[in-house]
This record gives sequence, C-alpha cells and structure tokens, in this order.
Amino acid sequence: MSTEGSYYVPESSKLPVFAATGLGLIALGAGSWVQGQSPWVFLAGALVLAFTLYAWFALVIKENIAGMNSDQLKRSYVWGMGWFIFSEAMFFAVFFGSLYYIRALVLPWLGGEATENELLWAGFEPTWPLMVTPDQAANGDAAQFLGPEQNMSFPGWDKILHWLPLWNTIILLSSSVTVHIAHTGIKNNDRKKFNLWLGITVFLGIIFLILQAEEYIEAYNHMGLTLSSGIYGTTFFMLTGFHGAHVTFGTIMLFVQWVRGLKGHFNDKDQFGFEAASWYWHFVDVVWVGLFLFVYILA
Repeated sequence: MSTEGSYYVPESSKLPVFAATGLGLIALGAGSWVQGQSPWVFLAGALVLAFTLYAWFALVIKENIAGMNSDQLKRSYVWGMGWFIFSEAMFFAVFFGSLYYIRALVLPWLGGEATENELLWAGFEPTWPLMVTPDQAANGDAAQFLGPEQNMSFPGWDKILHWLPLWNTIILLSSSVTVHIAHTGIKNNDRKKFNLWLGITVFLGIIFLILQAEEYIEAYNHMGLTLSSGIYGTTFFMLTGFHGAHVTFGTIMLFVQWVRGLKGHFNDKDQFGFEAASWYWHFVDVVWVGLFLFVYILA
C-alpha cells in the first residue's frame, strides 16, 4: 500500500516498445493504403496497438485496485489526460484552420483576387461549398477533379427532419448529458444509476456512428461527394472522418468503464478511469458542435 507523498515505480516493461511498433505500422500502413496498396499493414498495426493498450490498461487497473497508486501518481494521471486532450484540441485546430484558409483565402485567390482567373480557369466561381472545381470549370467533364453533385449543407426547413447531421447533433449532445448523470451517480455511490446512464451513453455513441456511416453511404452513392470530389469533399471527410474516429475511441473507452462498473469498480472517492473517459467524451461533443456549425450550417 502506497502512502501520501510516495510514488510507485512499476517494473521494467516491453509494453512501450510494442505500442511504438503498433503506431509505426499504423503510420506506414495508412500512407500505403491511401496510395492504393493493401490495408493489411495498417490493420496489423491497429491490432498490435489494441492488444498492447488492453494489456497496459489492465495492468494499471490491477495496480490501482491493489492500492499501489499514490495521490501523487493519481495527480499525474490527471495532468496526463489534460495534456492529451489539449493535444487533441490542437489536432482539430489545424483542420479547422485549414478549412478557414481554404474558404477565406484560397478561394478568393483562385477566383481572381491574385490570379488571372479568365486565363487559367474561365468560368470558375469561388463559392462554398465548392461544387465546380477550377479544373472542372476549365475542362468540363474531362477534368480530373469533378465537384460533387450535392453538398451536405442545411437542406431547408422542409427537409430538416430527414437531415442526418441534425439527428447526430441531438444524439451526441444528449450523450453528454447522460454521461454527466452517470458521473453524479458514481459520486453519490449510486451504482445502479451509474451503470444505467453510462450504458445509455455507450448506446447513443453507437447510434451516432451508425448514422454517420449511413451519411457516408448516402454521400458516396447518391450525392457524388467523395474524397476525390475536390477540396470540399476532402475537407468534409477529413474533419468528419477524424471526428468519427474519435467518437469510436470514446465509445470504446466508455464501454470499458461501463464493464468495469458492472464488475464493481469505482466508488465516490476513486473513479478517475471513468472521469478521464468522460472528459474525453465532452471534448468530442464540443468538437462536433464546431463541425456542425462550420461544416454543415455555415457551409
């Protein structure tokens, strides 16, 4: 049992090496995959990383249950999660910055502010969402980069009930409320309330992912909106795709905490594993609000 002021030092482990190997394979595989090669390297890296994280977190949980974690170590967990969420915020800041750069600066330049538009891309209109690319304006259907047939912006009040991004927003914001209710439950040692509302949160996260998959299927099959349909398609899938990946990770994290709750883990004094996952989930919700505003509403 550790005491206040002490710091538990774990034994030497090969887990960081396996984690680095998995991440390296993911990076290498992702680069190969987007160039049309097999995704197996990426999937192998993801599998190595998944098993490593499972083993690593299982070890940390076991140490905490055994009372090895001192107050100082728990404070380091808080700071570590805080910096991790900050790094994720900077990650999305870059993508939002890219969207701003394209919409506010690049399009006006291509439209004639800094170039001879009529000489390069006659007939190109610098509007957003970009339905007709400069290449398409100059070369017609023979262009390499064709714009989408439809966009994902607000479809009008008459079609709002069929607009999937609106339902995803409602679902994700609702899940932020349910995870907060679960938090109050464990703070009050109400395990039944905690398990119920955390389970609802996980369910809402899964529904969000299903609806986003349906949105992507509709975009690809019926709207001509793909990664190759100009800069609008690229930025749309880059922002929403990375956010979807974060929702996936967050749902898995909350599912693990839910299973732990069913096993009797956590109490009103010790529930940082759940708290860390809930902080991450609130962060994902805030990012989605920005996406909904700038990618869908103000498109």
